[in-house]
Amino acid sequence: MSYIGNAPISAAFLTDTFSGTGSQVAYTMTVAPANTSSIIVAVTGVLQDPSTYAVSGTTLTFSAAPPSGTSNISVRYLGIPASGVTTTAYRTVTDFTATAGQTSFSVPSYTVGYIDVYRNGVRLVSTDFVATTGTTVVLNNACTVGDAVVTESFLVSSVLNAIPATAGAVNSTYLASSLTLTTPTLTSPTLTTPNIDSAQFATVSGSAPLYAARAWVNFNGTGTVAIRASGNVSSITDNSAGDYDVNFTTPMSDANYSVNGIAMRDSANIAVLCIYGNATYTTAFVSTTKVRVNVRENSNTSVDAVAVCVSIFR
Repeated sequence: MSYIGNAPISAAFLTDTFSGTGSQVAYTMTVAPANTSSIIVAVTGVLQDPSTYAVSGTTLTFSAAPPSGTSNISVRYLGIPASGVTTTAYRTVTDFTATAGQTSFSVPSYTVGYIDVYRNGVRLVSTDFVATTGTTVVLNNACTVGDAVVTESFLVSSVLNAIPATAGAVNSTYLASSLTLTTPTLTSPTLTTPNIDSAQFATVSGSAPLYAARAWVNFNGTGTVAIRASGNVSSITDNSAGDYDVNFTTPMSDANYSVNGIAMRDSANIAVLCIYGNATYTTAFVSTTKVRVNVRENSNTSVDAVAVCVSIFR
């Protein structure tokens, strides 16, 4: 058979199996069905009428003990509740035809205080019957044969295992016993894919703040400029001898950051690293997207360096 949209999904009905003893009448089921009509019960392969058994929560009770046998009792659920959630309310109407003098009636599970009883079409007031067990109703006045008794029962419940959406609702009650809660204080942190290993801080002590570099790079500044390793640096622009732009992958929030670095020239000459520029501090040399650095040797000449290391802190 063809279908439109998603393919149909099917699953086997949940079934419990019990072994009768000849004397046992009560059996514990896997889940609690809504009422007797929510399950199909068979004994030795014979389908049982719902009037021959009752359900209360997960307890299935037969009016007469099933015969002895191995796995001769089967309970097939026509539907089961969603895990961890129950319905807000459901209503069940049950009709009875009373026998002479009958006062007690077995009804589907209900929440005490949420049941209406009618006798021959007349609603009884709460003082005319007793309904305190969740499964039975007992009339104060006995019925005559053929009386029509109708119960309208309600099972009222709520969502289970839910945490209220209020401040402070989550606390150590809901955590494993091995966990310890602390009270951390964060002041406007902005972290962008941090690569921080807790081992780096194992020997750190004192109350002074601990800062991580906003960007860093180690690159070859001779011949074809090439980055050896970096963090938040996308590329190096070779402007001229010893003159480089360090381009940031993620821009800085402003240009008032600290530039630190060192350059390696050769064994015969000393090289220093500085911010390229003139007497004016300008974003042409220090901006949110790049910083321009210059390598100079002892003769104050710009030179290429075999290794240039730059770190940005803010």
